[in-house]
Amino acid sequence: MKKKLIHKTYIRTFILIIALEIIVISINFFYAPINIAAGGATGIAILLDAAFGFNRALSVLIINVVMIIFAAIFLDKQVVRNITLGSFLLPVLMYITPSFKIVSDSLLAVIIGGATFAVGIATLYRIGASSGGTTVPPMILKKHFHINAPLSLLAIDLLVTFFNVFVAGLNAFFLAAFSLVITSFIMRYIEAGLDHKYQLHIMSQTKLDEIQEMILKEDHSLTVFDVHGGYSANQKAILMVVVDDQSYGPLVRRVHIIDPDAFIITSNVANVHGGRFGI
Repeated sequence: MKKKLIHKTYIRTFILIIALEIIVISINFFYAPINIAAGGATGIAILLDAAFGFNRALSVLIINVVMIIFAAIFLDKQVVRNITLGSFLLPVLMYITPSFKIVSDSLLAVIIGGATFAVGIATLYRIGASSGGTTVPPMILKKHFHINAPLSLLAIDLLVTFFNVFVAGLNAFFLAAFSLVITSFIMRYIEAGLDHKYQLHIMSQTKLDEIQEMILKEDHSLTVFDVHGGYSANQKAILMVVVDDQSYGPLVRRVHIIDPDAFIITSNVANVHGGRFGI
């Protein structure tokens, strides 16, 4: 058991380092060379570097240490443990990773930087880790004042982003804001999972048994719900099927071949755990 725990700890630490390095790549290669601060402690560090020439890695380290102290005072010990390693590793990786401009176009830089940053942050969330920094104040506000953490984090990021106006101009502010949108969109997609599926609810007045037989022959996962009509109050059944992108179109066509009047409701499923789809 201990060997397994150690093994899992090593894997988690390895993933943590990779995720933090991805974040550093987005900062050192895309944001910092064009002086775009898209929120967070790294954004503050970029602003301080652009305005006063402060070392970015040192700025992030100082911010993270202060946040660890606040976490130790106002939050649980478990939270402090979760953020401490990432808080110290991030500035170290920023220091040892070179920083230079990869693309000359600023818009392209924030698009790639925002996407890269989102991958790193989402990976941290998937393993329950954190890079510390400005993620701490929202946790404190949520615990003691019941303020929604994502909203307060967004407010902090927007405030940091706004200071682009004074450091690099209005154009930098709009680029940073656009980068936040990209990061938010991609993070939401990654956090929900890349294993996109469709969930279908199928109803038929006369051919439900044939449709069910066809679905079983196609080796799709199938669940049958007993329901009653809201208007007629008659007892009915609904077939619930989960399929991937490739199977969705053919299945709908086969259902309508059997019963052109079949009623189908389709909804998006972010991820599926267990069953024939695995974890």
